[in-house]
Amino acid sequence: MKKSQIIFLILGIILIGALFSLPTVVVDNSEDDVVMDESGSVISPPSFSETHETELPASIRERVDNLKAELEKEEDREKYTILADSIANMYHSSGKLDSAAYFYALLADRFSDIAHIEKAGNTYYEAYGFAMTPEKTTYLASKTREYLGEVLEKDPSRLDVKTKIAMTHVSSSNPMQGITLLREILEEDPTNESALFNMGVLSMQSGQYKMAAERFEALVANHPGNIEGQFYLGVSYYESNQHNKAKTQLQSVREMTDDPQILAGIDNYLGRL
Repeated sequence: MKKSQIIFLILGIILIGALFSLPTVVVDNSEDDVVMDESGSVISPPSFSETHETELPASIRERVDNLKAELEKEEDREKYTILADSIANMYHSSGKLDSAAYFYALLADRFSDIAHIEKAGNTYYEAYGFAMTPEKTTYLASKTREYLGEVLEKDPSRLDVKTKIAMTHVSSSNPMQGITLLREILEEDPTNESALFNMGVLSMQSGQYKMAAERFEALVANHPGNIEGQFYLGVSYYESNQHNKAKTQLQSVREMTDDPQILAGIDNYLGRL
């Protein structure tokens, strides 16, 4: 782990969380994607009880159980949709994102409606961002690609969807596929906010701080309200020994936000300049 990453970890900067989950070595791999861990072992999908029967507040548990019982025997499309959507919303509001995604996916699989498919994919992606184990990360990334891949196939212009798919590849056994997708996005839309941000983060993670600074410079030039990008630009300047630029940038970011975690990071770096 690099010095700057240790500093971020100590400060508890949540914004850098994605950085730590990325692979430290980028390799070229032409094999098709499968659900596997970094050692190449195939991962079986978690059982329903492991993934979807996590503890719910008592006030919600009984209601969810009753709705599930109704769902199992419901044949009417409209009623089935209402039931599944209600269950998913309850899980989502309780922070059980993978469980919410599962019920949105039931609707997507049953009715093949693009809105349901996208909602399932987006919720799996949201859950993927909070996965705490390699097995769950791999599984949720795979489910994200499954559903959002259908959305992208129907509408290749959806660069927002393509970016999410790319990021699930970056933290997989085939990271270059994600890098390639992000580059494709930037070729089509050189000012794309998500692609510029994520390419900057990836450059930081691999220690290419000058390249990261270039990505974040392009990001903030076109999206000045991206505070995380503004902060990471200052960090990239610092780590690439452009200390005057780092000081100016970090002092500028201090005036843009009242987020205590970012401010703590700024103070830490300014204290080292």
